[in-house]
Amino acid sequence: MRTEELVGSLAGDVTPVRRLLWPWVRLLVWLAFSLPWIAFIVWYRGPRADIALKIGEGGWLFEQSLALTTALAAGLAALCASIPGRPVWERVLPLLPLGLWIAIVVGGSVRSVMAGGAWSPLLEVDWICLPNIASLAVVPAIAMIALIRRGAPVSPYTTIGYAALAATALAEFGLRFFHAQDASLMVLVWQMGSVALLTAIFIVFARHLFPWRLGIPTVAG
Repeated sequence: MRTEELVGSLAGDVTPVRRLLWPWVRLLVWLAFSLPWIAFIVWYRGPRADIALKIGEGGWLFEQSLALTTALAAGLAALCASIPGRPVWERVLPLLPLGLWIAIVVGGSVRSVMAGGAWSPLLEVDWICLPNIASLAVVPAIAMIALIRRGAPVSPYTTIGYAALAATALAEFGLRFFHAQDASLMVLVWQMGSVALLTAIFIVFARHLFPWRLGIPTVAG
């Protein structure tokens, strides 16, 4: 077959595809599905009794803003990473709010212990954190899966990891509105530990959720 005939036959079999929306537009779509679910769970569980006081606490608000910023940055990074040719820096951006968020929580734990605080939160079992975060993250995770499945990421594990982080960080943000446990060590071990565990589980089982060939080595995934 001549080259012209081959090109013609290939072109003749091509079906039109719909161009993906810009990542920030798709992020807004994700939020449109996710935030009402978070609000519903908070309403269903009932806001914590001291929510009015917490909203006036600068430290609590700062931690919440970092959790939300991490969720947004990770979600945007996942959506960007699912499109070939996007700048690599977009996949590094979420590390800044995530690192700051972890540093704030760890710093609070260290200060609490140095001030004579008890280590008992490390030994206390708060298994309710895991199912609470999982229930909050289910809709954000499904919505993010639906959005990134239509992409073709060059770094699939990076995409999957950030998608999971976006859903679980948003869940942690919602959790603090009805879960009254604010001890720094408890937040570090049980709440952020649940975020890390669910993110890892999501990555492990990702090959069953996405049509990508995850076994192929990629540039950054």
